[in-house]
Amino acid sequence: MKTPAITGSGVFTPSEIITNAELVAAFNAYVDLYNAENAEEIASGALPAKEYSSEEFIVKASGIEQRYVIDKKGVLDPKVMHPLLPQRDDDAPSLMAEIGVKAALQALDKAGKTASDVDLVICAASNMERAYPAVAIEIQKLLGINGFAFDMNVACSSATFGIQAAADMVRSGSIGSALVVNPEICSAHLEWRDRDCHFIFGDVATATLIACADTATGPYFEVISTRCATEFSNNIRNNNGFLRRSRPAGMADRRDMQFMQNGRKVFKEVLPMVSEHIARHMADDGVQAADLKRLWLHQANKTMNDFIGKKVLGRTPDPSEQPNILQDYANTSSAGSIIAFSKYSSDLEPGDKALICSFGAGYSVGSVLVERKG
Repeated sequence: MKTPAITGSGVFTPSEIITNAELVAAFNAYVDLYNAENAEEIASGALPAKEYSSEEFIVKASGIEQRYVIDKKGVLDPKVMHPLLPQRDDDAPSLMAEIGVKAALQALDKAGKTASDVDLVICAASNMERAYPAVAIEIQKLLGINGFAFDMNVACSSATFGIQAAADMVRSGSIGSALVVNPEICSAHLEWRDRDCHFIFGDVATATLIACADTATGPYFEVISTRCATEFSNNIRNNNGFLRRSRPAGMADRRDMQFMQNGRKVFKEVLPMVSEHIARHMADDGVQAADLKRLWLHQANKTMNDFIGKKVLGRTPDPSEQPNILQDYANTSSAGSIIAFSKYSSDLEPGDKALICSFGAGYSVGSVLVERKG
């Protein structure tokens, strides 16, 4: 059996930033337009008036202070309220593949490897730009990689599920290495007109190179073990899909065609599920809380991470033990824990153990126990 390892990681960050102040100004301008256009229905009680958002509300609810996006112009236009992404010719690289390649190249460079060293590409993300051909195969083509590729969607847990799939194949010897790429254009599936969630997401792309430990050319993180679990729930949902046009009112601007969640139920149900999942994973591998030097958690909400970190460690984690990046990036779905890993892992010492964990719609939760080597 081979020993799988994370030998490189990369993060592509878009150049455009939307601050909470900008977002609130745009949202509140939209509210004014909506309430004016629907004044009669609101006055009669047929429609509820929309309420303003605020910077204080956003930070208190999430801990988010800004987010990176591919396009901010459309999002901040009160008459548009979504990104404006030009249609590309079929012969041009798709947007997901383009940003995925940028993250993948960083991961390869950090590992000291090239495309010729890779056997598999997994594009693991919460949404795919198209049904087929697989975005992963397009990334494979753009990088000039031989072998095979496939897409994977487990919502916010896609990255850790992808790492498990890649690590299992490396361990079995069926492949030598794999790029797990997470291009998350979350701004396109967020409902920017909904006060309860308009601040949640941002855009990014991440990548990890999973390879045999004995091929590493520098420091790496041995994958000790992985653990994945799912339990069906409707509390985080997006009903958009290829059957949309076949249904009554299928082409309408329906609220359920974008990100939706029942936040209270998610908090109540996901937090114990994730905490127990991590505890069982650690126990099965004989890892004690005192053995963990770092937690790289899914970056959805600061309160959630604080709760999980305290449950796992049995005390309030030091910020260095549980680094957060969502204040700068917001929720980037499956990419969040990988951003935290990529930015806050180089200072660990050989022998230090740590854990990557992501969780979200499904419900789904994936964890990866690692140990620094080299």
